[in-house]
Amino acid sequence: MALIGKEVSDFTVKAFHDGDFKDVSKEDLLGKWSVFVFYPADFTFVCPTELEDLADLYDEFQKIGTEVYSVSTDTHFVHKAWHDASDTIKKVKFPMLADPTGKLCRDFGVYIEEEGVALRGSFVINPEGKIVAYEVHGDAIGRDASELLRKVQAAQFVEKHGNQVCPARWRPGEETLEPGIELVGKI
Repeated sequence: MALIGKEVSDFTVKAFHDGDFKDVSKEDLLGKWSVFVFYPADFTFVCPTELEDLADLYDEFQKIGTEVYSVSTDTHFVHKAWHDASDTIKKVKFPMLADPTGKLCRDFGVYIEEEGVALRGSFVINPEGKIVAYEVHGDAIGRDASELLRKVQAAQFVEKHGNQVCPARWRPGEETLEPGIELVGKI
């Protein structure tokens, strides 16, 4: 099922963020760019490498007005326990969303019913609450936060310059394309 253009459904979940438990809802997404990064479970092997990679680039996401949300089916209490026990997860400054019922995971199409966990899925959500880019794959393949950052930058560029598109490996400041025309030049 294609999810591009799908509006995120209403939700409210508990999160562990800045040493506290907080509620996060769809309303928190509206008006700014967001990234949702689903992962199978806390206290695992690949997941902390991905969250550390995101933590290392979190300031870069913040500079472009984007909030990062990590999501698993663990509770907010488990997120806190993992944060308290792991030097790697202590680096995480973004909200860690708890989805123990799998409702949010199901809405994004990443829930594995028979296991009760999420696939590795990364979603870029625009300020209107709509999915503009996503990638989903199996548990054995870790993701690259710099590529996710690039996708957000490209999505933001395309929204701002609707007649331009970003070619493969595009980075801010590089040449873009205009449909039906050759390279446009650097913008």
